[in-house]
Amino acid sequence: CGERLNNQPKLTAPVFSRLREHCGGGEWLLSGIICINILMLGCALVSSSAFNVVAITPVHRQIFLITLLVLTMLWMLFYMVVTSRKDRAVLFKDRHAGPVWLKAGLVLFGLLSFLMDIFKIATYVGYLHCDSPVKVAYPIVQAVFLFFQTYFLWFHSRDCVQLHTSLTRCGLTLTLSTNLVVWMAAVTEESIHQTEITHLNISVSHKLYRANYGAKKCTCSHMACETFKEAFYYLYPFNIEYSLFASAMTYIMWKNVGRIVEHHKHYKFNFYVKDVFVGPVAGLLLVVAGLVTFVLYKINILKEDKDKRNKALLIHFIMNIVIVSLMSLSTMIGCIIYRLDRREYVSDKNPTRSLDVGLLVASSLGQFIISYFSLVATVATGAQGYLNVLNLAWAVVLVVEIGLQNYFIIEGLHREPINVMPANARAFQDHAEMANDVEGQISRYSISKKPSWKRRVLREVCAFLLLANIILWIMPAFGARPQFDHSAEIYFYNYTMWNAIVNIGLPFGIFYRMHAVASLFEVYLRD
Repeated sequence: CGERLNNQPKLTAPVFSRLREHCGGGEWLLSGIICINILMLGCALVSSSAFNVVAITPVHRQIFLITLLVLTMLWMLFYMVVTSRKDRAVLFKDRHAGPVWLKAGLVLFGLLSFLMDIFKIATYVGYLHCDSPVKVAYPIVQAVFLFFQTYFLWFHSRDCVQLHTSLTRCGLTLTLSTNLVVWMAAVTEESIHQTEITHLNISVSHKLYRANYGAKKCTCSHMACETFKEAFYYLYPFNIEYSLFASAMTYIMWKNVGRIVEHHKHYKFNFYVKDVFVGPVAGLLLVVAGLVTFVLYKINILKEDKDKRNKALLIHFIMNIVIVSLMSLSTMIGCIIYRLDRREYVSDKNPTRSLDVGLLVASSLGQFIISYFSLVATVATGAQGYLNVLNLAWAVVLVVEIGLQNYFIIEGLHREPINVMPANARAFQDHAEMANDVEGQISRYSISKKPSWKRRVLREVCAFLLLANIILWIMPAFGARPQFDHSAEIYFYNYTMWNAIVNIGLPFGIFYRMHAVASLFEVYLRD
């Protein structure tokens, strides 16, 4: 159907778009079915290999992942060599998709993920004499996949493909589901490594060790195994974020298959830090203070002395409450400025913006789940003791902060950029009787050498929130687990249920912080 439509040059864009949508209904359905089935099978294999090391081992999971990675690379190669080089294959580009800062983040996380794979290879080579070679093959294939996918997304993330649409949609859903299964596997391994059953004094990471190297005695053949192992676990957060970045960009490509892009409006954003001082400085101070308290927390929480463990929790709770409270105050100021600096809302369809909003709201549910479960457990047990009081305060303030920040970001993404003259100003600027009104509107919306105080305040707020979200991403991503170190919820819900709640909600909460950083950066550029 797509080939026949592309041979009709006289069709207008609206008619062409409607015909394309009608013809592509089966393609959307087929590609969606492929994605769902791969995700469900991947989820089952990842879960089975993590908790049942007898019937389903990590080797089985890695064979499945290697198969997905190879198939995805083959499709990417076909797309880059065949589809994208055909005439009239890519007639349109979505200028909102794949901004430079997002691509730069993808490359950065990709390089760190590549380093993680190098450490994995160096580790598992030491076990080749007594373990499966698949554990060496998987990081090798994943390293090649990182190069393929990063190159593919850098040069083709804005494509609106008009040829081979069925194959392209299926290939993109294969890529999307592959990244999500890799993400699930990384999250599961990282969560098991970080989680400790404190009330039994048993580390769950021991189960992961048995799953990786078997119950039999299997020793490493070189001295650096433990060093490399610790190193690649610290790089897991970057690999997790890489998979999510790639998934988001792939989803936008999938939405843009067969899309007719209207070029009547394009926003060009320039990044500059002029007239912004308080927000970045306050944010950097908060990041430094957060890092210091996080290091103290990680050092003291592993000690057997209960008083030192409680002191570590006290410092961690207080620091997080201070950060989240300042963020809530800053966000409220930003929301007030929105009411004072009214602008028109953007009306054009933008899959990228819709995805940003959807991911922001959906990922925030993970932190909401943990906070509300913690709140109920603390209140039900009477909130006795200073740690329980601080835990309750943190849960309440966190819910308020996330709600306010979501509103601030969503409102900012939908406001007309400051460098776009409103349509009504253009429409009437040639009429003398409207000259005064137009002049006022143009001066209000055009870029001046010295921004108004409202715009400066919004930039300060965005810069501060961006840096604050970075430190709130660093702490849980690199091993802060007060949910298990503070035992109130474990005793209230029992360990099995609370472990499930945290390990489901926390990965989404971590992703929420990184996604909020990206969204706040875009809001900063728009103001």
